[in-house]
Amino acid sequence: MEDRSHKVLLALVMLFLFAVIVLQYVCPGTECQLLRLRALSPAAAADPYRAEDETPARFVPRFNFSAGDLLRRVDFNIKGDDLIVFLHIQKTGGTTFGRHLVRNIQLEQPCECRAGQKKCTCHRPGKRETWLFSRFSTGWSCGLHADWTELTNCVPSVVDSKKEVRLRPSRNFYYITILRDPVSRYLSEWRHVQRGATWKASLHVCDGRSPTTEELPSCYTGDDWSGCSLQEFMDCPYNLANNRQVRMLSDLSLVGCYNLSVMPEEQRNKVLLDSAKENLKRMAFFGLTEFQRKTQYLFEKTFNMNFISPFTQYNSTRASSVEIDEQTQQRIEALNFLDMELYDYAKDLFLQRYQYMRQKEHQEARRKRQEQRKILRAKQAHLREQGENSSSTDYLGNVERWR
Repeated sequence: MEDRSHKVLLALVMLFLFAVIVLQYVCPGTECQLLRLRALSPAAAADPYRAEDETPARFVPRFNFSAGDLLRRVDFNIKGDDLIVFLHIQKTGGTTFGRHLVRNIQLEQPCECRAGQKKCTCHRPGKRETWLFSRFSTGWSCGLHADWTELTNCVPSVVDSKKEVRLRPSRNFYYITILRDPVSRYLSEWRHVQRGATWKASLHVCDGRSPTTEELPSCYTGDDWSGCSLQEFMDCPYNLANNRQVRMLSDLSLVGCYNLSVMPEEQRNKVLLDSAKENLKRMAFFGLTEFQRKTQYLFEKTFNMNFISPFTQYNSTRASSVEIDEQTQQRIEALNFLDMELYDYAKDLFLQRYQYMRQKEHQEARRKRQEQRKILRAKQAHLREQGENSSSTDYLGNVERWR
């Protein structure tokens, strides 16, 4: 019985080797070499961008976007005056992404990061001027976790504050951000606040001023809200954790900033959501916490800048360790109904952009292969022609000798 099994195994090995030899004979080109490598190494054939999440192999879009909305390739001139501005929304994985920006990008002049210091120096090649406006490069220069309204009004003046207005360069400001599933983000913020975080240093500047205590009351009376229960966190009507992503991505001046009496609540919500969607769509880049490798891929394609090490997908977080029942889940979703709608929109746009860019990449690779085949065929035809000419010359020479 054992001898028979050995014979079967030997037959299978011989069959495999025969198949490889036949494949090499039938298809000796580079493409088939890749096929042989994939056949010998199945793991190499796996798509590293699909393995990170549970995205279906065939993504079905829900929203209609133009080719201009999907194609994101900016001509970022790091040696010129262009500036990347990172809008860091709390508890979206922005700290991890921010560190990637200053420590993990292949640059002619890498950012200088010293041990024990949070900020890094990210100068342009040959200049003492930064190309990156973020927490880990310039610090909170426009306020702690400044939102879209604050950054768009603050960044230009901060960057060129030492120059006269007429001498300020005409810059391209490329805004980027990271979003996260609203329920996970909300739970993560609650756990952070529970440990003593307050973000009291945030300015919330809009139309030139910060909100009054009547416009933006506090959820707690002490120094912080440490130890608060999830129920207490959800019950505060002034909690900025509610729909934080929409608020931080929208133009608050369109709704009277933090003055809730300017327009009806339903109208205010619609204006904020529409503004957040439009600003997000027009940003140079945005990523999603739940799709780390795809986020890396789209950033690299958008800015033509490559990261040194691949991003890592961490599915185990403080938020994921919180067990909530279905009723609490629904309550959090209701409190963040604008963020839920924005995230659905963002996820659809993000995956469509990824799919579109991958298709473009494959089309470009196919075009290059076709060009290579065309050149190869031309060379082969030229060699055949030379061979035929040489044979004809030899024949005529022999005829002359025979005479």
